[in-house]
Amino acid sequence: MTHRWAAGVMLGTILLILAACGGSSTPEPTAIPPSPTAAPTATPAPTLEPPSTEPAATATAAPVDAPTTERISSSDAVVDFWTSDNEPKRVAVYRTLAERYMAEHPGVVVNVVPYVESTTLQQLEAAEAAGELPDLIRVGIEWVAALDGADLLDPQAAAAVVQAVGEADFREGVLPMVTDSASGELLAVPYDGWIQALWYRRDRFEQLGLKTPISWADLSQACDTIEAGGDPAFALVLPTVGNQNYVHQVFEQVAMSNNAWPFDAGGNVTMNTAEMVEALRFYTSLQRCSPAAPQDIYGARERYLRDESAMLFYSTYIMDDLLEGSESADGRKIEIAVENLPGKTGFTSSLAGPNGVASYGQLVTLALLDGASPVAQDVARFFLEEGYLDILATAPLGKVPVLESALEPWGNSSPVFQAYSPATLGHIVNGYTMIKRWVLRTEYNRAQKATIGAIEARLIIPQAIEQIVAGDLTPEMAAQQLQAQVETLYNIRKTGG
Repeated sequence: MTHRWAAGVMLGTILLILAACGGSSTPEPTAIPPSPTAAPTATPAPTLEPPSTEPAATATAAPVDAPTTERISSSDAVVDFWTSDNEPKRVAVYRTLAERYMAEHPGVVVNVVPYVESTTLQQLEAAEAAGELPDLIRVGIEWVAALDGADLLDPQAAAAVVQAVGEADFREGVLPMVTDSASGELLAVPYDGWIQALWYRRDRFEQLGLKTPISWADLSQACDTIEAGGDPAFALVLPTVGNQNYVHQVFEQVAMSNNAWPFDAGGNVTMNTAEMVEALRFYTSLQRCSPAAPQDIYGARERYLRDESAMLFYSTYIMDDLLEGSESADGRKIEIAVENLPGKTGFTSSLAGPNGVASYGQLVTLALLDGASPVAQDVARFFLEEGYLDILATAPLGKVPVLESALEPWGNSSPVFQAYSPATLGHIVNGYTMIKRWVLRTEYNRAQKATIGAIEARLIIPQAIEQIVAGDLTPEMAAQQLQAQVETLYNIRKTGG
């Protein structure tokens, strides 16, 4: 069937949900101001005014722009495409490509709807209740598990897109990430991705005789050596805000480096193990060399660019910002305070803990929902073929292509590549083969992966970390709280409730 936005009520519901839920699991979460570049024949997307700091407890919703044209008749095809790539300049590129597709396919309307990914669950629940689910949605791999657990995906449609593009063109490792190990079904279509790293001021570390921060011990030593109030003012900006998935992403890498996982081989929930408690304790202990909590992704990035912090957990999206600067949560330009910051910055994507080594990364997908318009399959193919390089070019080093055929043109697409060594670029390009994630553990079944998706959707780990840092919980108490929450989530998914 064809999904359409319900006038007034549906948009109002989504805006209320967005206003109540902050944060994002995307590398660069940005609320969307009204865009003048929306496709002229498409329904305007929900819009938000940028909050002063995101994620705050709430975000302020702006009025939705009134439709500029009448909707086409019900006999025509409408594809609603939700994208978590919500930075205004990127949204403009998606909408330009949608216009191009519509010009080539008369009778088809592609609505590009930007949204904040951490609110995916709430928005989809509201959309499902209204009978207005999107046809196509850009989501991270953890959301694929959550959507699969809710029976919202169309595996046959995903497989059709992969076949249309050519299975052999997908790079090593990406298709297994979206394949259910039990059934062999493709759950979504790989689209792009990034790896997470600890970025650090190599020049400062050399001056202080510090080691590259590749282990818990190295990170802790740097935290104690770079004293608060010194130069730079802080060793690290520790992610601690309770309503942003950025905190979960960083903590999950720390947890995996201590061999802490949400389930054991027997299928039991293991959020209160000694390894998990130790990971929570180590993570929150780094608050001693960080600005006052809570801190979010915007503060971490801004302080590093302003030479106020010596270390930063961030995705490869930061590589563009090290050259060009960035924007704060309220849209102000962040000027780089350090000459040749890329040359003075080192990074390590692997973190060694007491019981392991872990690299964290993200595979972003195009998920086709059950009941979507059949035309959505061709729209997904279009965004992977004709429109692919245009999308990758919006943030080249934060969007590593999943197609072999795109590697060479992508590598020549931006002057940003010239600022980094071939070794660094090679490390980024081959990141898909190194990624570890809770949700990607092959022995986990569908219910367990869906539970992991729900852990991220509900932001229960960021909330626990915020409570520890605030002094409301000890690491042991937080682990017991997480154990109870995850057992509840798992029982629901095991029983299909």
